[in-house]
Amino acid sequence: MNHSPEFALLNIDKPLGWTSHDIVAIVRRETRIKKIGHAGTLDPLATGVLMLCLGQATRLSEYVMGHPKIYEAQVRLGIETTTYDAEGEIVATHDTPISREQVEALLPQFRGDILQAPPIYSAIKQGGKKLYEIARQGQGETVELTPRPVTIYDLEIITWDFPTFRLRVHCSPGTYIRSLAFDLGRILGVGAHLAGLRRVASGPFTSASAVDLELWRESIRQGTWQQYLLPPDMALQEFPRVDLDESQSRAVQNGVWLNLSEELLNAADLLRAYDDGGKFLAILEPLAEQTGRWKPLKVFNR
Repeated sequence: MNHSPEFALLNIDKPLGWTSHDIVAIVRRETRIKKIGHAGTLDPLATGVLMLCLGQATRLSEYVMGHPKIYEAQVRLGIETTTYDAEGEIVATHDTPISREQVEALLPQFRGDILQAPPIYSAIKQGGKKLYEIARQGQGETVELTPRPVTIYDLEIITWDFPTFRLRVHCSPGTYIRSLAFDLGRILGVGAHLAGLRRVASGPFTSASAVDLELWRESIRQGTWQQYLLPPDMALQEFPRVDLDESQSRAVQNGVWLNLSEELLNAADLLRAYDDGGKFLAILEPLAEQTGRWKPLKVFNR
């Protein structure tokens, strides 16, 4: 099914060495769509699922980013770096042998709800400045990294070849896999860094269904690139759907609240609203303390 390029999602398999902004710039230039944003940054050393929001779909980026993620991470034991990954300067090395059993014994303490300190080389702001800006100014040692709550739903070793091993990490958005590698190395007493990373899933969006960047660029030349567009409401499938009649659709477009009293709908945080033609129209939210009444949160012009 074809979707409007001005209101769609695009799942690109980001190649090694490119920044997320590089990919956005390429897609913007090739499609000539002015408004494009990515939903969830991948570092240049990372590959895999990079979700792009095109046109009006940029207003859905918070929902696209809000899904749990699955990563495959390559961890290198015995070397600690400034950035917690292979791009940083080496600050410590150890040649103590570590067994797979030693690492597996530590994994339970990282599963579930945990507090995680972000890397100093990250885009999180502190005192109005991004942490990596502070670090580059040589003031990183003066910053106290405040741990943040994250959830790791599953954490398993999938291959072992000391001094490297691969982890499969199923986690909440906002989890830093670099910090996970660093923390594992610290507890083991030998240091570690993230040597490679692939995002294999972001909610319903997977690497298996992502399009290779060069294949996508070839489809631009052939005029077939729109076959890779995904419906914007795919990012909202966890919310119930409500189909509106013509008068309700018109009311939503005018910002008027609706009376939707069904028990199932009252239990939801948000609703996906569709017009009388079956097109995705809006996100609705409940009116505070008014059971069954919903107001438009975001309305999309079609």
